[in-house]
Amino acid sequence: MVFNMILTSTLETLYMVFFSTIFSLLIGFPIGILLVITKEGGILERPKLNKILEVLINTLRSFPFIILMILVFPLSRIIVGTTIGSTAAIVPLSISAAPFVARMIEGALNEVDKGLIEASSSMGASNLTIIFKVMIPETMPHIIHGLTVTVISLIGFSAMAGTIGAGGLGDLAIRFGYQRFKTDIMVYSVIVIIIVVQIIQSLGNYLVNRSKKYR
Repeated sequence: MVFNMILTSTLETLYMVFFSTIFSLLIGFPIGILLVITKEGGILERPKLNKILEVLINTLRSFPFIILMILVFPLSRIIVGTTIGSTAAIVPLSISAAPFVARMIEGALNEVDKGLIEASSSMGASNLTIIFKVMIPETMPHIIHGLTVTVISLIGFSAMAGTIGAGGLGDLAIRFGYQRFKTDIMVYSVIVIIIVVQIIQSLGNYLVNRSKKYR
């Protein structure tokens, strides 16, 4: 009985984290690139657009996750038809993680040697070529590291989402462990979360080291 509950909740957590990671990347990755290339001195200077993106990212980052999740309830209902459950939680999780992804990508791409970008441009490389053939490959270890941190943060967010009916290990630990005074379930939930985080961090470290060898 307890094993089945832990297994089901773990799968719900992995489901939420997996899809929210994908969607936050789809949203945040291009924004991060735009933040870099549209800034002053970038390969596609657009000061006004850059300022708008800065304000948007800073605004979204300022919201505590629980508050953001409540504010996004109407959007969750429109997209998935409900505000309860793991699928509904993917919407606020993705929106909350997207600004962090954007800043992570921005920070990574800003590390690229400007001389390398100028050399590529002088040889006739297009902006898209510079972005996808020079900037991203050069900063891949930083990007993987940032992505690892994002995934681990999403695990924490998914646990918080459990407080308002999102399911997963956080929901199990609170509803069955804390509220029903079943300390063993709460302890098991925490242990599983720790194990998942350790696995993801180890995998991230492996991929970072591997990417450094093939740069």
